[in-house]
Amino acid sequence: MERKFVARGVAHLDVAHKGDPVSVSFVLMPQFTMLAFTSAMEPLRVANQLSGKTLFEWSVFSGDGEPVTASNGMRMMVDGALPSEAPSGFVLICGGVEPEMNSSRRLADWVRVQWRRGRTVGSLCTGAYALARAGILKDRQFTLHWENIPGFRELWPELEPVRRVYCIDNRVITCAGGVAAAELGLKLISDHYGPELAQAVMNMCLLTHLRLPSDDQMPSLAARLGTRNEHVVKAVAWLESHLAEDFRLDDCADHVGVTPRQVQRLFRRWLGMTPVQYLNGLRLAHGRMLLSETNMSVMEVAVACGYVSASHFAKSFRRKYGVAPGKYTHFPGQAVPQGVKTE
Repeated sequence: MERKFVARGVAHLDVAHKGDPVSVSFVLMPQFTMLAFTSAMEPLRVANQLSGKTLFEWSVFSGDGEPVTASNGMRMMVDGALPSEAPSGFVLICGGVEPEMNSSRRLADWVRVQWRRGRTVGSLCTGAYALARAGILKDRQFTLHWENIPGFRELWPELEPVRRVYCIDNRVITCAGGVAAAELGLKLISDHYGPELAQAVMNMCLLTHLRLPSDDQMPSLAARLGTRNEHVVKAVAWLESHLAEDFRLDDCADHVGVTPRQVQRLFRRWLGMTPVQYLNGLRLAHGRMLLSETNMSVMEVAVACGYVSASHFAKSFRRKYGVAPGKYTHFPGQAVPQGVKTE
């Protein structure tokens, strides 16, 4: 049965367009993020509905043509397996959790072929892993979800993702995922059919604010810390950028422009802990992310987090998370912390 791309609705906007629709091919990686996928697609559907025309058409593919299980456990039907040649237009790889495992070499080879054949290729959330494996991110500006950037850097140290909402670099477009995918969808609508339609789609989607593509994915560091003390913000930013290095309070204080004693007092007043305690929390959180998202060994993770030995890292990790790093998993039931009942 032929797919209908235009749904019936009440609101309407006249759009003067008689050409071919813009084609978007979505490719779902296993455990893809449903929020990123639907946020990218729904603005396109709404654009069709408002105009009463097929301005956009889309297809959804998986590696083998079988339904794909999203990170929320729902199974998504697809139109088929990866075609030898995708429809002209855009190809968007939608990733999610455990991207290193779920971005196959076959998918990377396929997307490289589509790019060489003139398609604009892109990614949502962690789909950038597939683009990196395809070798098409070198010397390009690109992004992915902030949570996955540290693990990505460990795998591809020669590539440097930016923590932005989305990036467009010629025929390579990348998006952080989440609701940022809707902002990318609105960009496509505006570019192809004008800002008036994009604004109307925003209104239909109840979006009241549109970020710039260059905006940071996260709130400011000051907002996250709950303080705008410039010395504290500057010190924390320095700690976050020096996780793997030996920590010297004097170096941090020199960077901030205050004495080491003042740094200690500021951290206790505004963050309720010492700089070393805060740094240890950052390092363990970074280690937890690497264990979840990469195949790095415990020793490699320990080094990447600034620990001098795997045993020291393991002891600290167990104290914080209740399980040894070698047994850690972010899937419930696979590794149960000590002292936690499973009934």
